Amino acid sequence: MDYSSYPRNDVLCIDMRSFYASVEAVKLGLDPMKTMLAVVGDPNRSGSIVLAASPELKRKHGISNVSRFFELPDDPDIHIVPAHMADYLRVSMEITRLINQYVPKEAIHQYSVDEVWVTVNGLQRLFGDRWEIARKIKTDILDSFGITSSIGIGDNKFLAKVVMDLHAKKAGIAECKYEDVEEKLWPFPVEDIWGIGGRMKRNLNRMGIVTLGQLAGFSLEQLKKRFGVMGEQLYWHAWGIDLSPIYGDFTKTEQKGFGHGISLLRDYTKEEVSVCILDLCEEVCRRARTANQVGKTIHLGIGYGKETGGGFSRSRSVSIPTNVTMDMYEVCMQLFHEFYDGKSNIRRVYVTLDNLFDKGETQLNLFEDRAKKTDIGYVMDAIRAKHGSTAILRATSYTSAGITLDRSKKIGGHFA
Repeated sequence: MDYSSYPRNDVLCIDMRSFYASVEAVKLGLDPMKTMLAVVGDPNRSGSIVLAASPELKRKHGISNVSRFFELPDDPDIHIVPAHMADYLRVSMEITRLINQYVPKEAIHQYSVDEVWVTVNGLQRLFGDRWEIARKIKTDILDSFGITSSIGIGDNKFLAKVVMDLHAKKAGIAECKYEDVEEKLWPFPVEDIWGIGGRMKRNLNRMGIVTLGQLAGFSLEQLKKRFGVMGEQLYWHAWGIDLSPIYGDFTKTEQKGFGHGISLLRDYTKEEVSVCILDLCEEVCRRARTANQVGKTIHLGIGYGKETGGGFSRSRSVSIPTNVTMDMYEVCMQLFHEFYDGKSNIRRVYVTLDNLFDKGETQLNLFEDRAKKTDIGYVMDAIRAKHGSTAILRATSYTSAGITLDRSKKIGGHFA
């Protein structure tokens, strides 16, 4: 592969090691890398997920971030703490501010609460080469927050991310240039590569592609024929080529739809789920109204409990695009009554509003007072914006089946 025509940039991918667990360990005055600590979503539920395990807990007991609370061993040296999402967001923002001392904010691409890409082009005179900048940032994060980080260095975002995942988590800092791809990336199984999930792994394995090197050696035309645009991206990534932007606004994309869902903490009956659906529709339509958009297609997804498994996912289009809560709710309930099996308990609910239009593009229905229905939603939104998300709620939200009150106390599904 001739890489001479492809851009070379100085990109860092910075990952905070066991971020939630590290923050909690520092709060307790403990060493995040030596302490056995588990962050549990809700310690009052035995089936609650372990959101983060410290490196030592992973090493000694094999606990991972998909383990359950009841799987933790009975070891008195293990510290068990509930999640505090507001603390993690605050520390994440402070780390971003620290990085902002090295580069302008436009050069920072926040990938997640504990992972960030940073473009450090042209900073040699100020801070040294990209290795020196990586070492400085890593030291500053440790000194300022007590948190150990792993940093991948690459000629583009993909190389920085993958070398961080595969090598920097052991070495602390690792680099992958275009010329290093064959040595540092090709020997690894495709499932170890960022962007390749379980389903794609199975599809590639059926084609005889097990390692990234085999993917790089496969026919581009066959990959495009089998996977379309995704197949082409996989091929170029296998060669270490990534043309995604490295500077400027990375995150602004056209809104395709508005969705909201929940995994319920208990089984819901047929009668109870209508309350949950109404609360979800309220949130989806609030977001659509805030964006001054309306949608023509309404989708409802239902997942059943463990006893029966399965569920359904159906959508329906309306004649006039809407962002009115009760319009969306009525369609969702139509779908529910039509496709629900009539007996299974329900554990997951998801609603979406898509096929979007700007609000001013839609026509009026002369036989319905839509203005009044729409105005009610905007008034409720204004009250919530000024006085809080629970300042005004529908009566059903206060019942045991309502989800809005409980979710208002959480960030990312976990207590703040």
